[in-house]
Amino acid sequence: MITVQQAEELILQETRDFGVEIVLFDEASGRVLAENIKADRDLPAFNRVTMDGIAINYQAVANGITTFRIKATQAAGVAPIEITELNECIEIMTGAAMPGSVDTVIRYEDVAIEDDKATLLITGIKKGQNLHLKGADKKQGENILVPGQLITPAVISLVASVGETELRVKRLPRVIILSSGDELVDVNATPAPYQIRRSNSYMLQAVVAQQGIKAAVKHIPDDPEIIRQQLGLCLQNFDVILLSGGISAGKFDYIPQALADLQVDQVFHKVLQRPGKPFWFGKHHNGVVVFAFPGNPVATFLGVQRYFIPWLKASLGLAPSKTVYAVLDEDITFRPPLEYFLQVRLLINEQGRLLAIPVEGNGSGDFANLADTDAFMQLPLAKSEFKKGEVYQVWLFV
Repeated sequence: MITVQQAEELILQETRDFGVEIVLFDEASGRVLAENIKADRDLPAFNRVTMDGIAINYQAVANGITTFRIKATQAAGVAPIEITELNECIEIMTGAAMPGSVDTVIRYEDVAIEDDKATLLITGIKKGQNLHLKGADKKQGENILVPGQLITPAVISLVASVGETELRVKRLPRVIILSSGDELVDVNATPAPYQIRRSNSYMLQAVVAQQGIKAAVKHIPDDPEIIRQQLGLCLQNFDVILLSGGISAGKFDYIPQALADLQVDQVFHKVLQRPGKPFWFGKHHNGVVVFAFPGNPVATFLGVQRYFIPWLKASLGLAPSKTVYAVLDEDITFRPPLEYFLQVRLLINEQGRLLAIPVEGNGSGDFANLADTDAFMQLPLAKSEFKKGEVYQVWLFV
């Protein structure tokens, strides 16, 4: 049996690149960029006005002129209007291109306008104020985005601004989610007293959907031959297999043997943690990786959050999620020699400290608590007594 840290290291050794594909820019949110994006012109492309007001030539102020004749009004998106005399100004709007004959913008709040004349109400005007200068952000031909960046709404805006309509992005892995167990029935079925509805599959599907992956879902019965056949098909058609159930030491837990028969190399089986100790991880020679989580709902939920998501981010070239720590808000005792992932609800107190309030349930089969919690707090196996006020890492639910 290995530690949580060892399991993480072994899993991250099996990351892989799934290649690239081209998608429309407005469908690329949440994907990972796989190319350089360059500015097709200076950003901004012109000296851009940043305040509604009047535009003047600063030399007029230097010469003591304080009242200006309004020559015209210029909106954003129209050709610049020039002045010909120092005592002239242009009423100008935010976003407009600054005419070449003027160089300073004074806000409406700082002038009085009457009879087509604008009089300054303030002193201390600075040359070039209220302007966003051409090329101040990026010069034409410079990279504005580089491979490995997560495509966020802000990135979409930037991409659109330089006229890119298609993007090369990292291809996502093909994922299938398999549940097993004859005690499981369809969601729309009425279970017998000894049965339960399938839920883990849909939870896993929802988690990976938040990563942009539309996973296939299938249920397999507790039949060794069917399990072997179905896993064999999955190894041919998918990049990742997420399994829930059938991997412990019970007489009907056929999956580890089926994986061995199909030449999926076991990297490890069982981790010193609770929940989720029976966790199995392996890799086929064709590159397919298998995450086989215990069937208990909380254990499955922990497994996909703690192991699959970090593996996926690493495979796509994304930086790991930021490490988050919180202050334990109650004393906790946990004596088994296992790393304990405690369900917690998080809140920020008046001092700005992130507090973790334990929400202890009835073991890894009690998944009702997950709806009322925000994270798992990782309590190290080296201790059994955890005191209020101590700080530990938390894994936020995605």
